[in-house]
Amino acid sequence: MRNQTETLSKPRFAGHLAAALLLVLSVGARAQMRKTGSALEAAEEAVSAARIRAHVKFISDDLLEGRYPGLRGGELAAKYVATQFALDGLKPAGDNGSYFQQVRFVGMTVQPAKTSMQFVPLHGAPIPLRFGDDYTVSNRTLTPEVSIDAPLVFVGYGVTAPEFGWDDYKGVDVKGKVIVCIVGDPPSNDPKFFGGKAMTYYGRWTYKFEQAARMGAVGALIIHRTDLASYGWDVVKNSNTSEQTSLADDPAPHLKAASWIQLDVARRLFTAAGLDFDQQFAAAGERGFHAVPLSVRLQGKVTSTVRRFESPNVVAMLPGASTQPDQAVLYTAHYDHLGFVPGMAGDNIYNGAADNGTGVGMLLEMAHAWSSSGIRLPHSILFAAVTAEEQGLLGSQYLGEHPPIPAGQITLDINYDMILPLGVPLEVDVNGAQRTNFYPTVEEVARQFDLTIVPDPRPEAGSYYRSDHFSLSRVGIPAFSIDAGTLYAGHDRAWGVEKFRQFEEHDYHNFSDNFHEDWDFAGNAKLVRFGMTLGWQALHRSSTIEWNRGDEFEAARLKSQR
Repeated sequence: MRNQTETLSKPRFAGHLAAALLLVLSVGARAQMRKTGSALEAAEEAVSAARIRAHVKFISDDLLEGRYPGLRGGELAAKYVATQFALDGLKPAGDNGSYFQQVRFVGMTVQPAKTSMQFVPLHGAPIPLRFGDDYTVSNRTLTPEVSIDAPLVFVGYGVTAPEFGWDDYKGVDVKGKVIVCIVGDPPSNDPKFFGGKAMTYYGRWTYKFEQAARMGAVGALIIHRTDLASYGWDVVKNSNTSEQTSLADDPAPHLKAASWIQLDVARRLFTAAGLDFDQQFAAAGERGFHAVPLSVRLQGKVTSTVRRFESPNVVAMLPGASTQPDQAVLYTAHYDHLGFVPGMAGDNIYNGAADNGTGVGMLLEMAHAWSSSGIRLPHSILFAAVTAEEQGLLGSQYLGEHPPIPAGQITLDINYDMILPLGVPLEVDVNGAQRTNFYPTVEEVARQFDLTIVPDPRPEAGSYYRSDHFSLSRVGIPAFSIDAGTLYAGHDRAWGVEKFRQFEEHDYHNFSDNFHEDWDFAGNAKLVRFGMTLGWQALHRSSTIEWNRGDEFEAARLKSQR
């Protein structure tokens, strides 16, 4: 929701003058856009909701078996996208003159009967743990079997954040040990300190495993708590007891045991160590916290089935008129989903029509609209349908680390992920755009499209770090996703809220995320046009888009431009 607070103490005249100036500037900007953008308007008028519908219907068909990376359905989806790029006459931007950027993966599936973990206190009997109910574990070294027998160390939130003057690893050596940490960020009400109520990347479980490995730990146990994680234990269990996928060629250090434990399991652990869990939990959120060695060892064995496979990102380019260096715009959407359950009776396919058949359909229509427009753009446009998003943004991570042109020459990434076809939206969520110097343009373009910009509805969940734009941000590219709010033409807000609730509770990551004939793709087409206008503005800037000063991605941007 927009902030409704106003400064009432200012003279009314000043408010009227400011409004008048804003109107003049807005009219001037729109006039300039009409002057330079008539070709763009023609291209946008050609955007077809029917074509988006057709793409979504095919990409979510049972034929594609849920589009799991490295399996038949995923390959079919990739070939479909590449074929559409070729029909549009786009230049291949993948490996060896093809549309495919092949990514090598390793899938690890824990064998529960051959996997075990237990706490062994200095005094007292061992405490065995139940896989799935008490803990989950993944062997990130990508080997069939690994054993662990190491002391445990409580490192609070497991965060090293020099910009906030915070280091949970200060004064402790965790090499060869297993760390225990709390999910989420250190508590804060200050937006300038760990984002206040909004989660930063330091709060994400991915960061905690990465940092533990960088510090030399052999394992990490993240303590789950529903309110801090923004999801229940069932989500942890369901997400971490099936195949876990990693990049095969990732040079970063990895843990033998990347684990989650239930909150009550953590309480048992601290009791066995002779410590008060609630006291230690509270102390971890205070400045000056020091890591606490626990008089308990973790003993265990993790046995996994190893599957090595390849799955491609599908990448194409519409070349611009500029010579190097370029100032390209990148559009992304993930085409993978969760596959199917072999041998299951009834509907066993995760078709992923909304997630992310919609994003793929919009990406393909975007590519068609730009390529068929005949416009000679000043800079290039890149289109990337990425793989393995559902496995942890891995396809986009590889794309960011191996971009078709240098990351410093990509001025913006706009991502589309799960846009429910509910009709014409009156709101848009562009969370992350406000962190760049492009945001005033985003605001102006939103006004032109009669879209009210709404804030991230769940900042505490760290949603910015959960979609593919984040992978591009990590290498410095200004990036954000476009999503709709909950207010739609012809309906009140309660209608939109209820539609999203029904989808999240019944269809999200479920077998029922299927194509519906009564879906209305007019809004998807509108958001394609919105993204095209943003891209047009980015391509015609006199300089590249940058992160705001002090943003967490500013350093990566500066590095990419050297």
